[in-house]
Amino acid sequence: MDRRITRTKKLIFDAFYKLIQEKDYSKISIQDIIDEANIGRSTFYDHFETKDDLLSVMCKNLFEHIFNPSLNDTCPLDSESFKDKILHIFSHLLEKSNIIKGILSSESHDIFIRHFKEYLDKISDSITKKIDSIPKDFLKNYITGSLINLVTYWVESNYKYSPKDLCDYYLSILPKEIGNL
Repeated sequence: MDRRITRTKKLIFDAFYKLIQEKDYSKISIQDIIDEANIGRSTFYDHFETKDDLLSVMCKNLFEHIFNPSLNDTCPLDSESFKDKILHIFSHLLEKSNIIKGILSSESHDIFIRHFKEYLDKISDSITKKIDSIPKDFLKNYITGSLINLVTYWVESNYKYSPKDLCDYYLSILPKEIGNL
């Protein structure tokens, strides 16, 4: 990718990250973003169609980093342990807590949830292959839905529990077949 494009996108993302930590998503305008990034309006629109498009790309980048072993040396997502995978996700979400909190408290939280679900489906697919006693579609929906609800609760409670404690609590209430994977 052209260095100028990379630099411009970084300016836009950095501005958006800063703004989302300072004010509600609904109160952030394109003008706020371009002012903070010190770019022109047409430059913004060369890269993103809308603020929601920017948020969508930001979520994809966040989850790609969390779920892609090649982008993260500590990523255990290719390990056999479900616990390692869940702990890894919680730890990274905590690292980005200010951004995650800003997104989930906005009216566009469904963009975050949609991307999160897409990546969680990959993990639940690997788990459902190992369990025959529960219908796969039911199990996949249960794992994905419960994790999304748990993360939402965790953010709303201001990260009341550590990633390790949250992981342990989550695994303790899952069917033993899953918790032991």
